[in-house]
Amino acid sequence: MPYAQDSGNDRIGRRIAEARKARGLTQFQLAQRIPCSKSLIAQVERGHKPATPSLTAGAARALGVRLEQLTGQPYEDPHRGRVHATVPDIRTSMLSWDLPDETLPVRCYGELAADVASASALGREGRYARLGRLLPSLLDELSTACHAADGPERERLFGLLAEAYSGVTAIAYAVGLLDLRSQAMDRVGWAARESADPLRVGRTQWQRSTLLLQAAEYDRGMRLLDRVRHDLGEDIGPMDPPTLSVHGATHLRSAMFAARAGNAPTAHAHLDAAGEAARRLGRDANHYGLEFGPTNVAMHRLGVAVELHDGPEVVRVTRRTRLPASVAPVRAGHWYIDAARGWLDHGNREQAFAALQAARRRSPEQTRNHPQVRETLQTLLQLERYGKEPLARFAAWLGMT
Repeated sequence: MPYAQDSGNDRIGRRIAEARKARGLTQFQLAQRIPCSKSLIAQVERGHKPATPSLTAGAARALGVRLEQLTGQPYEDPHRGRVHATVPDIRTSMLSWDLPDETLPVRCYGELAADVASASALGREGRYARLGRLLPSLLDELSTACHAADGPERERLFGLLAEAYSGVTAIAYAVGLLDLRSQAMDRVGWAARESADPLRVGRTQWQRSTLLLQAAEYDRGMRLLDRVRHDLGEDIGPMDPPTLSVHGATHLRSAMFAARAGNAPTAHAHLDAAGEAARRLGRDANHYGLEFGPTNVAMHRLGVAVELHDGPEVVRVTRRTRLPASVAPVRAGHWYIDAARGWLDHGNREQAFAALQAARRRSPEQTRNHPQVRETLQTLLQLERYGKEPLARFAAWLGMT
């Protein structure tokens, strides 16, 4: 199967180069603004290295462009996966958050809770098309129920609504609709506050920090997460399991902020703090959809190693860690996408491609829409010089040919 070696407009590096030149900047000047090395900019622009999420976010901020202008998202879907087809109805429901339909029949709390649980399960499994079809009517019904209820029932319903809005953020992130994701995040925060559940509010701030991660606002993100931990209390001794999960998850996210900022000691300190919380928790749990526990800590150890370009640690963590069957497909997909990037950075192309194939098996919709998958594959193709058949078939599956 042929592959056009220089279908370069698909590369983030090419888009960075075009935006840089349009602003009259040299590679050295852009590197100073990000900051990173000039040689890294040159290699990324030529396609010899993939543009990492941290580099892409930093370049978007330095060049004054939207992140999706560099990633090229949302991607056209030649496979007609139907994810994008669900977005217009989702947007309509999002706009109607304060316009409850008083004629809409509303089911009991138990039935609504069961549907929200089903939506959350679809998100964990990366089945975004089905999730997108479920959400609009569910959001409409939950909004109507929330506005009609009062007292503790109203607070419980708003907790469900916050969780359902999180499904919108999952779809928006998966397909690269960052404006929709930001809008959905606002709705999650509003519903969480109305639920009067401090842990849900803390979880929402953890979720909000992803927007700062994508904007390369690492100091602000760290301050936000510090505030969440301050509100929860730093002494984990008396914490119950849900509080341990929220507390530990903020340490894991802080570790990623520190790693992207190039601060290895702080990143490892947060990993160790999260590891202690996971040890006290004693198992992998799923409070508030965080899926915090020993496995999640191991997954973040890989993520930090990849961000810090620590090849030996990437090898150590990937070879030492075995993901249990209970890990959510989207979490497993993220693990393998990280592993592919780490192995490529370490110079092992075969392992990198094997990790991409594993990501596809575990979470196909996520893999097809993830910018880092395309960047890693583009770099593999560039380094091979001649399109190997398996790489070309994978590129075709992604819609890159």
